[in-house]
Amino acid sequence: MGWGRSLLIVEDDSKTAGLIEMFLAKEGFRTFLASDGREGLELFAEMQPDMVILDALLPRVNGFDVCAEIRRTSQVPILFLTARDEEADIVLGLGLGADDYVVKPFSPRELVARVKALLRRATPDFGTQSDRVESIAGLVYESMNRRFMLNGQQLELTPLEFALLRTLLNSPGRVFLRSELLDTLYPSGDPVIDRVIDVHVGKLRQKLGDDPNAPVFIHTVRGLGYRFADLEPS
Repeated sequence: MGWGRSLLIVEDDSKTAGLIEMFLAKEGFRTFLASDGREGLELFAEMQPDMVILDALLPRVNGFDVCAEIRRTSQVPILFLTARDEEADIVLGLGLGADDYVVKPFSPRELVARVKALLRRATPDFGTQSDRVESIAGLVYESMNRRFMLNGQQLELTPLEFALLRTLLNSPGRVFLRSELLDTLYPSGDPVIDRVIDVHVGKLRQKLGDDPNAPVFIHTVRGLGYRFADLEPS
């Protein structure tokens, strides 16, 4: 169920917005609706929702700019809605900080499943966490606080970036195929373009200060995928 979570829906098509709202309400979510980008930003600042569902093409302020503005201050999950199955639009949205995307026309049940998956990643499961602390080359994972620190500063990661870093860090030295990472991060089985992983790794590297040409943490294995460096714990 929705666990009382609040979702902001920024969608200019009233029928689509109403359909999304109806299906989410059935699952126990609280929803707020905005019909353009500027209203969406105002509602986001006022309501501080747990997640944002954001149409890419919006009047007044487009969805890409809304996403970038939200990411300046918040790491809440963002799900993009795009009317065109065009890789350039999808990659742009993900590059600006969106966690996932759904292409219109979509199944409302698929959308709800994606929403639940993103919120699960964003929910700390303190009941199963130990107080384990891992430290590698200045990168520290504190399981009790469920956070990463780099050289004493907390990394501001989206839920998907957090899950990706934990997956790689759990098996240093192991090569993860892109298909494996897709299955881990998008377990619903819905189709996702392969470049999604590359975009998220790129964003993660930026936050780690990792030069892709001489990486400390995340290495590219050409033609296959990625691996976390097999470094000695510090």
